Amino acid sequence: MPVSQAGTASLFWHESDIFVRMAIRIFITGGTFDKEYNMLNGELYFKDTHLHELLEKGRNTVPVEIRTLMMVDSLEMTDEDRELIAYQCEQSEEEQIVITHGTDTMSVTARLLASRVKDKTIVLTGAMIPIKFGSSDGLFNLGNAIAFAQSLPHGVYVAMNGRYFKADNVRKNRETGVFEEIA
Repeated sequence: MPVSQAGTASLFWHESDIFVRMAIRIFITGGTFDKEYNMLNGELYFKDTHLHELLEKGRNTVPVEIRTLMMVDSLEMTDEDRELIAYQCEQSEEEQIVITHGTDTMSVTARLLASRVKDKTIVLTGAMIPIKFGSSDGLFNLGNAIAFAQSLPHGVYVAMNGRYFKADNVRKNRETGVFEEIA
């Protein structure tokens, strides 16, 4: 029988009467996080997501359900793409959601989600340097996003640089390359 408490994950009774946490839903949308480098022409491109590899490297033990929604650079993300993300969040049975997203328009998507999706904890995260470059911030940001999704109350957040920000109070500082509060 489901048991739910405000601001916490959905919990379910297991046959042994032990509470089992529902999985975190992870939606993949692309962004620098999943880009690869073409050595022949010097361009970045998408091939496959690196999320499974990162979860393994990070020794993640949190149950996750992963779905790729799209693989796009956030500067090329359309209103229809954002509507799809919102719809998938609304339809998700999981109350805790992590979204990998490009950093350039992450705050735009976060604000849209905050206006549309209620009763869930949604954390958007990404990377400034592609995972395949080896010195990426992506693994650190993903780990933080998973932790924040489990610990923050319902709402929409951006998790970057070891911090979380509310959806309506965050921007990417293009001069410093870090996320910061607007105010």
